[in-house]
Amino acid sequence: MTTKITQLQQALNQSQNIAFFSGAGMSTQSGIPDFRSANGIFMQETGHQYTPEQVISHTFFQQYPETYYDFHFENLVYQDAEPNEGHKFIANLEKTGKNVAVITQNIDELHQKAGSKEVYELHGTVMDNYCTKCHTHYTIDELQKDDQGIPRCPKDNGIVRPDIVMYEEQLDQNTVTGALKAIKEADMLVILGTSLIVYPAAGFVQYFEGEHLAVINKTPIKIHNRQEILAFEDTIDNVFSQLEIKGSK
Repeated sequence: MTTKITQLQQALNQSQNIAFFSGAGMSTQSGIPDFRSANGIFMQETGHQYTPEQVISHTFFQQYPETYYDFHFENLVYQDAEPNEGHKFIANLEKTGKNVAVITQNIDELHQKAGSKEVYELHGTVMDNYCTKCHTHYTIDELQKDDQGIPRCPKDNGIVRPDIVMYEEQLDQNTVTGALKAIKEADMLVILGTSLIVYPAAGFVQYFEGEHLAVINKTPIKIHNRQEILAFEDTIDNVFSQLEIKGSK
């Protein structure tokens, strides 16, 4: 066991309140591409003159729902994806009696699927959808598409949209409040698979006042006003596979 892995293990053992802040790199081992790497979602051809960022904006969704949903179901929905060892590690850590909170930018619900209980989805989830007219909610399995591939509400024929935060939209305030509270109260914050360049979510880590800060990301990231950071330029699975979970309730 390397020195840094030993330090990470000791920090996890010593901390009672642990917050995990996860980004797209958390789910790549589950077969879900990230956004900004060479093979990421934002590098894919849309088949139109629009960029992926434009397609998943509020304005584009309202103007061109058919094109939006073509992209949505092709690139954002991975219904068969399963939690990887990283998701499972976090869920199992919670079973030891520690207070574990997950703040995630991901929209795949894999943290919950692994068993995590306290999850703050900053950008929502593709697994939940609601009618833009009557606000009735539908699971992804309940969606009924029209001839253009647009999900419609069987009650009023309104467009059913995913409960995600598109570009130009605000984060849910209750989710933000809960996430910031979890970060502020944490003894330890572990940042996983995110470049911390998407705001306002990236600014959340500045609220951490605890003792231990660890970062696991394939590329280096900068965190302002923080001197001691236990950083791993590695995959989450590789780092977590070298750790042990102490005790169980």
